[in-house]
Amino acid sequence: MVGRLHEQVPFHFSVSVTTRRPRKGERDGVDYYFVSSFEFERLVELGELLEWAEYSGRSYGTPRGPVIARLSSGDHVLLDIENLGAMQVKRSYPMAVTVFLAPPSRQELERRLRSRGDTDEADIQTRLEVAGWQEQMAREEFDHVVVNDAVDRAVDEIVRIIDHPTH
Repeated sequence: MVGRLHEQVPFHFSVSVTTRRPRKGERDGVDYYFVSSFEFERLVELGELLEWAEYSGRSYGTPRGPVIARLSSGDHVLLDIENLGAMQVKRSYPMAVTVFLAPPSRQELERRLRSRGDTDEADIQTRLEVAGWQEQMAREEFDHVVVNDAVDRAVDEIVRIIDHPTH
């Protein structure tokens, strides 16, 4: 989806920091910055993260510097973050536009997680347990909720949001 969106709207995709192990094919500095728990805590303490949260027992965060530099240059910046992180960004930058990408159903979410082939059963169950809470929160707190039932339709809806970002 990110690739299709980028074909229509230029943006900088922020690379997150995480304490989880790389999945097969993921590259440090491209997919994520993979760091130790100690290094992650150091980044938090130094205020180097725009937002951060724990998800499924692992820490994730957005490096502040690159995002601020891109925004200062007038670029759109896309963050792929979870709900609590999005709320941190919104508090710091009220002009940020939050979009929650929702699965069409819980069953479809489970099918997608299983079809990836890189998520163990415990992680799948944890993600399914959290999904309902995340969507409810998003409907109450986010600026927009887009159902990812068809990639082209969802991308078109997100492009409209970017072109007309009123909250």
